[in-house]
Amino acid sequence: MYDHRRLGRELDLFDTDPLMGAGLPYWLPDGAIVRHTLEEYIRDAERRAGYRHVYSPVLGKRELYETSGHWDHYGDDMFPPMDVGAEQVLLRPSLCPHHALIYRSRSHSYRELPLRMAELGGMYRSELSGVLGGLTRVRSITLNDAHIFCTVEQAVEEARAALELIGRAYADLGIRAARYRLSLPGEGGKYVADPELWRRATALLREVLDGSGIPYEAAEGEAAFYGPKIDVQITDPAGREATLSTVQIDFHQPERFDLHYIGPDGAKHRPVMVHRSIIGSVERAVAHLLEEHGGAFPPWLAPVQLAVLPVAEEQYDAAHDLAGRARELGLRAEVAGPEQGTLAARIRAARLVPYQAVIGGREATAGLVAPRLRDGRRPDVLPGTELLRRIGDRVAARGTALWDPS
Repeated sequence: MYDHRRLGRELDLFDTDPLMGAGLPYWLPDGAIVRHTLEEYIRDAERRAGYRHVYSPVLGKRELYETSGHWDHYGDDMFPPMDVGAEQVLLRPSLCPHHALIYRSRSHSYRELPLRMAELGGMYRSELSGVLGGLTRVRSITLNDAHIFCTVEQAVEEARAALELIGRAYADLGIRAARYRLSLPGEGGKYVADPELWRRATALLREVLDGSGIPYEAAEGEAAFYGPKIDVQITDPAGREATLSTVQIDFHQPERFDLHYIGPDGAKHRPVMVHRSIIGSVERAVAHLLEEHGGAFPPWLAPVQLAVLPVAEEQYDAAHDLAGRARELGLRAEVAGPEQGTLAARIRAARLVPYQAVIGGREATAGLVAPRLRDGRRPDVLPGTELLRRIGDRVAARGTALWDPS
């Protein structure tokens, strides 16, 4: 059973410092590579799906969150206001109010819809010290967030497409959903008091799930304060469950922010907001990947993808040449020479690296390498250029497979 906190420190991916503060991890170089690669993967997937990316500030005036409803319904999870002159500003607890303002800043025609707006943005939540842990519960969060502004008729298809994006990402990352949950409101004042809003949004999400053929369970008391949501649940090695990805349909915030578009009749109409997150927070996603794979990330996501191992000092030039060519192709390669120990020790040290290339005297003379795969397989000796091509093909294909024998 793997613990991402222990692995993160052993593999020099991330750490914390009491002077920096609880729930505020920092990323070391190898962890930053994983994070950056994951973020670029998400951005690329979103671009291909028709999303356009924005940046918005992590601060907002108190009035912004009063308008969105966060101040009344989510205030206990927000950091206290900061006085700036005659105004009060807050660290944002979510990105949706900012995206609503971005949408509102321009007029929109029905011909522009669906308008898909995405951001990998920071947000902050005032989590209690007792629930903080590693990367799974933090106070500084980088959220893979997006909001689709669309007509009511488009909402189901947009939500269904978001679920398909989530499924493809899980396949590429080598993770699996434990279950799908339809999260509904419960008792108390946490939720917006508008029964018709809840009924309409819930009916649409049920249509999404039923149409996708996904088995799901309804759970009261798990909805967002403004609307129901589909939660994609994961489990850690200890069997603890958490939400990673979400899809939500929201009638509330378009009303609160007075959002509209011009319909074919020339009149103003209210859009629907579909909130969706493919991998949730980057922090929780990396934590789950660590525990799911034990630090052996899929080849495209690994901090080091190729370890080049010269048997003796005489093969240093050949090893550095191969590593240099790998880096020129966009691969992450490092040379581990004899100064780091015996060949057997270096092979063990690189056990989590997807690919190793051993270069002895005969290989160096002939321009060949002896490949070793992380799972113990040892393909035939082949030219260095061919090894790099095969690794590049697997990295470009994403997924978890290590080797294509063709």
